[in-house]
Amino acid sequence: MSQFLRCGKFTLSLARPLIMGVVNVTPDSFSDGGSFATTDAALAHARRLIDEGADIIDVGGESTRPGSGVVALEQERSRVLPVLEYLAGSAVPVSVDTQKPAFMREAIAAGASMINDINALQAPAALAAIAASDVAMCLMHKQGTPENMQNDPRYDDVVGKVLAFLEGRVRAAYAANIAPERIVIDPGFGFGKTLGHNLELLRHLDRFAALKSALLVGISRKGMLGRLTGRDVNERVFASVAAALIGVAKGAHIVRVHDVAATRDALAVWSAVNAAT
Repeated sequence: MSQFLRCGKFTLSLARPLIMGVVNVTPDSFSDGGSFATTDAALAHARRLIDEGADIIDVGGESTRPGSGVVALEQERSRVLPVLEYLAGSAVPVSVDTQKPAFMREAIAAGASMINDINALQAPAALAAIAASDVAMCLMHKQGTPENMQNDPRYDDVVGKVLAFLEGRVRAAYAANIAPERIVIDPGFGFGKTLGHNLELLRHLDRFAALKSALLVGISRKGMLGRLTGRDVNERVFASVAAALIGVAKGAHIVRVHDVAATRDALAVWSAVNAAT
């Protein structure tokens, strides 16, 4: 696979794990409950994450927590675009978390360097929106929709099923003439998976190397960590850092996290030990 990730004008080396910092410009996100729902608060948070060592900032205006519904295009636009326009000149690429092709095009025009789509660009015109640009994209697996995905998720073979789905989406991207160095894959922890499914995916994360794409892991503060530790969402920093380290040890190139400084420090130790071996 490529040793770098091309995100518009940015080229990021994959020689070390990259940290994607989360900025939710929403009133109902599971992790921060609307703490950064205003433009000023979101910008201040994004700048803080960059100062703490984030390599990519991921901005989202539509919550995808279990039970959440769809946000209208105009509302998503009004939440994200002001933040994106301020951050577009930052020293790190800005990713926009959206499922809507129309908004993908607007975000790219406003300076987004990456599109992070929980629907894996399956909507009509989504792949075309990316193919017409030079931005990176993240293809994620989910079962169902955020509104119903945790009702009763079932798999005969969760790792095989997720792997096959992502392989199909990577091939679709290739068919749309999207270069391999612009493609990121995400198994979708917590998106239509039980605790057992999530643990099975994490145990066998190394199998996703077969797709020869940059691999992103997003487990930070998620419900699976709460069930394992008994901690509330804002008390899951240690568990989140542990999950990020496990993900990187099993082949993840990017970790999507809320706690950038803690993750950066842990990865600095991990990288130093591995450089010495």
